[in-house]
Amino acid sequence: MDFEAPKIALSGIAPEMALSAAALVILLVDAVVGDRRPRTLRPEPCSARPGSGILGNRWYLPLLSIVGFAASVYFAKDAWDQVSASGATVQLSGMVAVDGFSIFVKVVLAVFGALTVLLGHEYLVRRGLEEGEFFALVLFSVAGMMLMASSADLIVTFLALETFSIALYVLVGFQRNRLDSQEAAMKYFLLGAFSSTFFLLGIALVFGATGSTNLYSSDAGGIAQFLANTPAGDLSLLVLGTGLLIVGLGFKVAAVPFHMWTPDAYQGAPSPVTGFMAAGSKLAGFAALLRLLDVVLFPLRWDWRPIVIGIAVVTMVVGSVLAVVQDDVKRMLAYSSIAHAGFVFTAIIATNDRGISGALFYLATYGLTIIGAFAIVAVLGGPEERRTRINDFRGLFAQHPLLAGILTLFMLSLAGVPITSGFVAKLVVFGAAVEAGYSWVVVVGAVASAIAAFFYLRILVVMYMIDAEVSEEPKAVMGPLSIGVIGLSAAATLVLGLFWSPLIELAEKATFFVGP
Repeated sequence: MDFEAPKIALSGIAPEMALSAAALVILLVDAVVGDRRPRTLRPEPCSARPGSGILGNRWYLPLLSIVGFAASVYFAKDAWDQVSASGATVQLSGMVAVDGFSIFVKVVLAVFGALTVLLGHEYLVRRGLEEGEFFALVLFSVAGMMLMASSADLIVTFLALETFSIALYVLVGFQRNRLDSQEAAMKYFLLGAFSSTFFLLGIALVFGATGSTNLYSSDAGGIAQFLANTPAGDLSLLVLGTGLLIVGLGFKVAAVPFHMWTPDAYQGAPSPVTGFMAAGSKLAGFAALLRLLDVVLFPLRWDWRPIVIGIAVVTMVVGSVLAVVQDDVKRMLAYSSIAHAGFVFTAIIATNDRGISGALFYLATYGLTIIGAFAIVAVLGGPEERRTRINDFRGLFAQHPLLAGILTLFMLSLAGVPITSGFVAKLVVFGAAVEAGYSWVVVVGAVASAIAAFFYLRILVVMYMIDAEVSEEPKAVMGPLSIGVIGLSAAATLVLGLFWSPLIELAEKATFFVGP
């Protein structure tokens, strides 16, 4: 009797598998050929180790990581071709969606991860923390973020959320010789666990209301199918569950009032990790929100939209106002990140294809800009990364004019000044909200943007108009990897501000989801 093996399609999670395999290879190779000296709480800088150069003794760690990211992009491109040819599908018993939306997010996350490992390697070498676990954690974190973007079941969403969150908890506290880093990791962990509780309770209520945790359809039915077959009735339990899901994801995107962890975590984490958190976790969290609210729960938009409008308005205002009073650049960028989360929420409010594509464009361009900004903070921070106050940037133009010019470009982009990608990003998300009839929310966003311009200009004034002290040490120590990351981020920020059409067209193609 012939046995026919069941057909198992894995193209939907092939990028995640490639990253996980690369992470395991890194851990194995580093355990075999890595530095076997005992680790201490106060590691020596790389310059104190014999034979260490600017790329360190473990140059193979970022190389293996880049190979993993390249493989994930290759598999994502293959999945894009399949979707273009035969349409969006679901795999693994309806748990994973293979559509343009998830593939777009995966490619962008791979770019964020690649920039992070390049910048992070040089950062770790300078501080004597060159360890394989850092690269494995970044790879596992990106894999979790990718899975979250393609999740078609709330249980899978939770597993993906915890996968990348646990990796980030460790990355935030990676500088084990600094108490503020350990404190930041503990705060992030405790509030992250708190947010997971809300998310799990939301899943339970949604399951109680619909009888399923699947977003689309399965043998037992799905949430979208339930709403399609239930045009009227008491859906208060589902609405309550949706609100709790928004709360759980609101922690990950640093929305007010779920933002309490953000300033401390951003300040205490290594700057490459901070940039990665600001870019990657925000993209993954909003990907889950866009799929859940604008697609699956679209019929309930009149119930959840007031919640999102309130979060958007408060987040934009609070983030911008509190950033003004910060005197530490990393904390200022943390509150700036909170404000930008509010801007992205305006695209969710629109509940149209223009809002979805605008949110994707915004998150992609913002991520490239913020990674570049934190790359500059990393090279200016000094051996212990203590030089992160705004006054520490005084006289930067006189000592490093090119670096000051690039940081100016990043600040102007974050402020939304024309000819930068940040201006185009705000234009598309605000345009989607106006098209949907929420002009007053855009007015609030415009006022918040004007407030935000003040604290960005503070940094520019310090760099260009205040002289540095004569006794100050050199402000920047850069290697080829840092230069490459900063250069690529700056080029993307400027080019996408002038020639934005190709990326927006890809984002528009990525609005095709799996149907209910």
